[in-house]
Amino acid sequence: MKTFYLIALFLLFIGPVFSQSGNEILLIPQPVSVEKKSGQFQLSASTGIVAENNAEVLKTVGFFSEAIRKATGYTVAVQTSKNDLSSVISFSLNKTPDAVLGKEGYSIDVSPSAVTVQANTAAGLFYGAQTLLQLLPKEIESKTVVQNINWSMPAARITDFPRFGWRGLMFDVSRHFFTKQDVKDFIDEMVKYKMNLLHLTLANDEGWRIQIKSLPKLTEVGAWNVRKVGTFGNFPAPAANEPRDYGGFYTHEDMKELIQYAKDRFVNILPEIDVPGHSLAAIASYPELSCTPGVEKYRVRSGEKIMDWHSKGFTALIDNTLCPANEKVYTFLDKVFTEVAELFPFEYIHMGGDECAKNFWEKNPQILALMKREKLKDMHEVQSYFVKRVEKIIQSKGKKMIGWDEILEGGLAPNAAVMSWRGMKGGIEAAKMGHEVVMSPTTFTYLDYMQSDPIIEPPVYASLRLKTAYSFEPVPDGVDPKFIKGGQGNLWTEQVYNTRHLQYMVWPRGLALAETFWSPKEKKNWIDFSKRVEANFERMDLRQIKYARAMFDPIITVKKDGRDGLRIDLSSEAEGLDIHYSFDNSHPDNFYPKYATPLLFPKEASTLKVVTYRDGKPIGRQIDLPVAELKKRAK
Repeated sequence: MKTFYLIALFLLFIGPVFSQSGNEILLIPQPVSVEKKSGQFQLSASTGIVAENNAEVLKTVGFFSEAIRKATGYTVAVQTSKNDLSSVISFSLNKTPDAVLGKEGYSIDVSPSAVTVQANTAAGLFYGAQTLLQLLPKEIESKTVVQNINWSMPAARITDFPRFGWRGLMFDVSRHFFTKQDVKDFIDEMVKYKMNLLHLTLANDEGWRIQIKSLPKLTEVGAWNVRKVGTFGNFPAPAANEPRDYGGFYTHEDMKELIQYAKDRFVNILPEIDVPGHSLAAIASYPELSCTPGVEKYRVRSGEKIMDWHSKGFTALIDNTLCPANEKVYTFLDKVFTEVAELFPFEYIHMGGDECAKNFWEKNPQILALMKREKLKDMHEVQSYFVKRVEKIIQSKGKKMIGWDEILEGGLAPNAAVMSWRGMKGGIEAAKMGHEVVMSPTTFTYLDYMQSDPIIEPPVYASLRLKTAYSFEPVPDGVDPKFIKGGQGNLWTEQVYNTRHLQYMVWPRGLALAETFWSPKEKKNWIDFSKRVEANFERMDLRQIKYARAMFDPIITVKKDGRDGLRIDLSSEAEGLDIHYSFDNSHPDNFYPKYATPLLFPKEASTLKVVTYRDGKPIGRQIDLPVAELKKRAK
């Protein structure tokens, strides 16, 4: 065991990632070890791909072969022997497992005559193939054949394995329905960066997205609302005659197809059915699941206001909770989790548990009777009673339960895992109690947050910049790392209506999280990472993936200077940028004043305009801030 740790520690510090003009190794996520060698391997029409005769390996290597064919036009068949090939890329499983590589690690040896990828498992070979694609010129990402390209890889020796086993992204398909192809496209992007867990939020106030055959109204009624466009959450309530035809759901066959698609790419799918709060779609379908009078009139939410958010928390305007004192609820959930457990092979089921408003419970006779009967002191213990019963249902299906950190309140269910989203506190508490934890705090992982200046971003209530996402450390000081399974980024989609905006929100912050979850903590370096992100943008352009260039936008900080004056500090996340500005209402370019020291806003001016340049070319978006906005921020 001691030898294993000495080898792993040695690998962390050998072989820096060399960067030299025209032959750079710019990989995301950063491998454990990269040792640059002399020369290049030339991929050509005569190159062969060799893999051992193993069905899982051949399927895995087939993905690599298809990526090569699309961009190069080379029809490189996967074969099981070299057959005197002079140029070969070979994939093989280690006959004796390599303790350093583990289940998902791999090693790559690129020489001028051959490329060898070795791993203990097909998953390791799959991740090795993703690295090989990043070693090839960016044009390998093209969806059509690219001519006149030198398809070469730099010679190198790479040893790589993940830091965490849980490397996730959450995709909320409940607020707006996304098609099977949308989900497949999402999977295709995440696996390029060695993410292996897709968390699907399948039920919420706005939609029930998974067919439950024993409860048909969940999709007949619960999957549909009224289409509204604009700022979600501020819409007027739909009129009775507006068509409820916006939405959709996945049948059992749809979901089996998605699960297999993910499995082929070594991704597990974690299903979330959010209860007892966020359950309006279920209540609209089956009003008897509530114990509040009048819910028969409830409809699936279409973006109208249903919660009052305030400094002390939140209050429900309508009761969107399942009733913990209603035995029909547990019969309902038994049916739901029976079918969910049969569909999803992953060992966990997510039961939500977040943002459960309790103001309707506080006056409900059935809830008060439950409290007296079960000796529950407060509403947190009422929810804990519910959560513990849900855990027993989920465990009876042969699954483990995971929930948001609110499930800690009132007492944690005995074997539950916790997904910590309200900061790290809940995860720390659960880990110290000996429970498994997935860290996904809002401050580092919420991909629905704005990522540049709020005045130019689609409006959301908070911001998360790329550099902050990259600074995330999932294992807090004083916590035993064995309880931290890993982490994930979360994309809630209230304000995300389509896949182009979805991509914009996920990338490149998803790259920062991918590196955080895969790469050694000691290897993380913001300046180096930002350079690799910029190189990756060119690859995303070729894949026609939309991403945010917020790292190039100017960052504007305003403070009061005296009673009426405003002091303005300008900065940027990316390196090597010049920031130019104007106060005279004209649009600045690189001939305008360049920011060097803090600015004082002229009393007569009405607007500050700021833009970034690099090497004489515009690179960031222009940001215009009226004096009223500056004064507001100074407060």
